[in-house]
Amino acid sequence: MMRTQPLAMDSLTYIGHATALIRLEGSSLLTDPFLRDWLGPLHRHGPSPGPEVATTPDAVLISHLHMDHLDLASIRRVPAGTPVVIPRGARKMLAKADVDRIHEVGVGETVSVDGFELTAVPASHDGHRRRWGLEIEPLGYLIQRGDRTVYFAGDTDLFPGMAEFGPVDVALLPVWGWGPTVGPGHLDPESAAAALALIRPRIAVPIHWGTIYPAGLSRLRPRPLVEPPLAFARRAREIAPDVDVRVVQPGGETPLELT
Repeated sequence: MMRTQPLAMDSLTYIGHATALIRLEGSSLLTDPFLRDWLGPLHRHGPSPGPEVATTPDAVLISHLHMDHLDLASIRRVPAGTPVVIPRGARKMLAKADVDRIHEVGVGETVSVDGFELTAVPASHDGHRRRWGLEIEPLGYLIQRGDRTVYFAGDTDLFPGMAEFGPVDVALLPVWGWGPTVGPGHLDPESAAAALALIRPRIAVPIHWGTIYPAGLSRLRPRPLVEPPLAFARRAREIAPDVDVRVVQPGGETPLELT
């Protein structure tokens, strides 16, 4: 079971998939919390999040409606009164999770939450909950507190407008999905490395890999569970050699300082 220990310095804990705990100046944000060990046929690989992961954050960010990013069962673990920031139009989705502090934002809007300035930015991704269900515009976020800015991409494909987000101190970029292949609307190691040249972060942490995967398939095709962040780091050294790429294992932590 993973443990998250508070640090005096700014830090990031990669919980797994698109879930990260970002600590800036003593306060913390939890992104796209997926805290269960399964989602239908998908099972968690690596350490299970401890109960303190849900109780630590001062706020929660949701990028879009897909079930591996907006997981109502995981949000129910967050204490009542914790503010949740969601794409505009998704308020009704949280009614079943008993969330009473909801901030809806659209692209270009900024909301202040417990000392964080959170600006919604575009994402190139499908916005449906289910294939023919509710569709809400997916988001990424620029997270600012003090003199640091963190870009959390959520789920996205590469697009030229990413150049408008940078430069930033830290970029959390998805580099894979939840299966043996990556479908449209997702970054892979190659396109995620190309995104670095647009965003120009000082530090990059690959996310959305190595966590949930179809049950049993890991025995037949294990490489997507371990290879994507390593391929991203290799390609990043060629395309954006000045970026400090940190491959953090699920449950691991890194200080947000240049080494």
